[in-house]
Amino acid sequence: MYAVIKDGGHQYKVEPGEVLRVQSKEVEVGSTITFSEVAAIGGDALQIGKPFVAGASVEATVLGHGRGKKIVVRKFRRRKNYRRKQGHRQNYTELRIETING
Repeated sequence: MYAVIKDGGHQYKVEPGEVLRVQSKEVEVGSTITFSEVAAIGGDALQIGKPFVAGASVEATVLGHGRGKKIVVRKFRRRKNYRRKQGHRQNYTELRIETING
């Protein structure tokens, strides 16, 4: 069984037991998060919401918080003596999907 959930402008396809990294959330490690915006539930029969499946939810446990790998943004204009270098690391929250209710 799988579900497609919406969180923070992103959609994720999740299954029970899967570890997932989502945008950073202000929650404590070990707490439970419930996602009520479930776009689809698959398995024996596919249920597709308009826009979300009524009464469906996905529960996840918070495993921890962290920062992603650094990406480097470079800007360069030839012959103009223009060079810029900027780095960025995105914060994330790591979740383990426990149950899919639908």
